[in-house]
Amino acid sequence: MATMDMLNSTNEVALKVREDNISSTDATTVNRNSNESSQRKAALKIKNSLIWKSSGGWKAASILLANQGLATLAFFGVGVNLVLFLTRVLGQDNAVAANNVSKWTGTVYMCSLIGAFLSDSYWGRYLTCALFQLIFVVGLLLLSLSSSIFLIKPNGCGDEVVACTPASPVGVAIFYLSIYLVAFGYGGHQPTIATFGADQFDEQKPKEKSSKAAFFCYFYFALNFGSLFSNTILVYYEDSGEWTLGFLASLGSAVIALVSFLLGSPGYRYTIPCGNPLPRVAQVFVASARKWDVIPSNADQLYEVEGPESAIKGSRKILHSNGFEFLDKAATMTEDDLMHQNDPWRLCTVTQVEEAKCVLKMLPIWLCTIIYSVVFTQMASLFVEQGDVMSSNFGKFHLPAASMSAFDICSVLICTGIYRQILVPLAEKLSGNPKGLTELQRMGIGLIIGMFAMVAAAATEIERLKHVTPGQRISSLSIFWQIPQYVLVGASEVFMYVGQLEFFNGQAPDGIKSFGSSLCMASISLGNYVSSLLVNMVMGITARGKKPGWIPDDLNKGHMDRFYLLIAVLTAFDFVIYLFCANWYKPINLQGSEKETEMEKQEGDVLARI
Repeated sequence: MATMDMLNSTNEVALKVREDNISSTDATTVNRNSNESSQRKAALKIKNSLIWKSSGGWKAASILLANQGLATLAFFGVGVNLVLFLTRVLGQDNAVAANNVSKWTGTVYMCSLIGAFLSDSYWGRYLTCALFQLIFVVGLLLLSLSSSIFLIKPNGCGDEVVACTPASPVGVAIFYLSIYLVAFGYGGHQPTIATFGADQFDEQKPKEKSSKAAFFCYFYFALNFGSLFSNTILVYYEDSGEWTLGFLASLGSAVIALVSFLLGSPGYRYTIPCGNPLPRVAQVFVASARKWDVIPSNADQLYEVEGPESAIKGSRKILHSNGFEFLDKAATMTEDDLMHQNDPWRLCTVTQVEEAKCVLKMLPIWLCTIIYSVVFTQMASLFVEQGDVMSSNFGKFHLPAASMSAFDICSVLICTGIYRQILVPLAEKLSGNPKGLTELQRMGIGLIIGMFAMVAAAATEIERLKHVTPGQRISSLSIFWQIPQYVLVGASEVFMYVGQLEFFNGQAPDGIKSFGSSLCMASISLGNYVSSLLVNMVMGITARGKKPGWIPDDLNKGHMDRFYLLIAVLTAFDFVIYLFCANWYKPINLQGSEKETEMEKQEGDVLARI
């Protein structure tokens, strides 16, 4: 590559000599300086390449996986029992508490868009992760203090035996401030840490590309492994009234996660932020609108900057794709563009246009994942409320309803191993795809399994209602009847969420990688809001007159099974739409994989000469 740089520089200098009629002596001097400059650039490029090779990889990724596990342990230490904290400590009704949890969880993942934006545009992955983890720690510290000082009165209340005294408005306000700081910190951190982990592998190299694909599986594995402690040990203490102890344990885990992340700083691979993507995308639409009457040029005549680098700093070029042809007008050169040179609001590069196209192409797929997130969010709300009115006492031991999510976690851990070790090799032999199943195929399978999970939950609720004794709150049906619905949700997560992480990160252009990862979190966010909306609509329709509705305070008088079946029907309908969207989607086409190998070879030649 350095040789090519030298030749190009020499040609440019020679052309300048002819045009300016400078002397041959001056031209020789300029040529010598140009060659020296090219050699310095080549040496610097090689140095940067060596630094790249000595950092990142599985060593750095392992630190980030551990960080994710610890942060998730801390987050679920708050989230897994939040619905019971709201009902037992703050005295909220079941439907109100379920909606508040859905809104809070939705806010968690909506904040992922904020973190992704700051990461891609200004701060970079590393700084974004560090700052949002700090906010996360502050939120957990405030939550621990507020619960012990203002809310848990008398000590040990909220265990279904000792009732808590009504909380003061100040205490409630501090509580909500703290949990939304937790939401903001964890939400901004999670998609960025996923993308930062993927950055530790160079996808231009086949071996590291396969490692990058495996990373997303292990990332979701670490996420669930971290939450296992929260869903078993912490949830038991919180259910027994030791809320503050549980929150302090979460705080300690978050602090360890932050410290370990900072200690690993020397070994990370870093990418520079690519600037604010919002103006870039807006420029494409504005430039297209200005040329509404222009016929788009052929693909080989569209405007693009010269050289291997794109006009977007830190981003590879994207080759032209069919579809959304009206946006190609933004890269079609006209006479007006020649009069207004370097105006991106009139003329955009092909890469810039394709970046906007990628966003538009991913949106239908993303919208189809929202209904699945409605399925997923039931574990933190209605599944817990359902388990709370089932038989869960075994002698003197009481199994907290929220701890049943451990079966979901174990399902994820087991299914991840089965998928990586059995399904991928088998599917590779049958399909010839080294990934086994494509990301879109996995997401479709996740939708189907999620639908069956809702059917299983409805069957459990029907059976629970049969075992209700009049005048008794708790059904005699064992809580272990919930195992199938939790296991099915866990299996669906392996296909849906791991597929989402890999799909949105892989299909997003370099300039919006974190945004791609955040789409997975944002679908969970909107899923929670849609779930809250569904609960409100169902209760508004079914609780008219003297009817208790499907999800009343006394679940024994309701029909939560019908609500589960409603979600199953919506998921089936969503799957049909998803099939059309997945069949229509065309993947991104990045430039440079073959060139990268050639560049490495040329760099080796230059290194030998220097």
